[in-house]
Amino acid sequence: VQLVESGGGLVQAGGSLRLSCAASGIIFSINAMGWYRQAPGKERELVAVISSNGSTYYADSVKGRFTISRDNAKNTLPLQMNSLKPEDTAMYYCAAGSDYEPSLWGYWGQGTQVTVSS
Repeated sequence: VQLVESGGGLVQAGGSLRLSCAASGIIFSINAMGWYRQAPGKERELVAVISSNGSTYYADSVKGRFTISRDNAKNTLPLQMNSLKPEDTAMYYCAAGSDYEPSLWGYWGQGTQVTVSS
């Protein structure tokens, strides 16, 4: 499985960005996908998850502002980010796996940078 992120960039606080992750390969083995982020000097943080049955998870820090979805026809994983804050600045990574537990996922993209200016 290959994952390629896109959509990052520079945005002012309060603005919006839409990330996307394109998946290819043996994707029928994937049961859950999601987004992590990592800011300089900070630990990696799980941001949002969507499983094959459509259930979702959001970190408290993004709940109500971010929306994860899945486009099965295009094999993409969009992450709509609204009301962005400077603390959302990080490298965002798409990840996936056959396990429903995110810590066990084995497929990762290269990341896309999101920078929110104050």
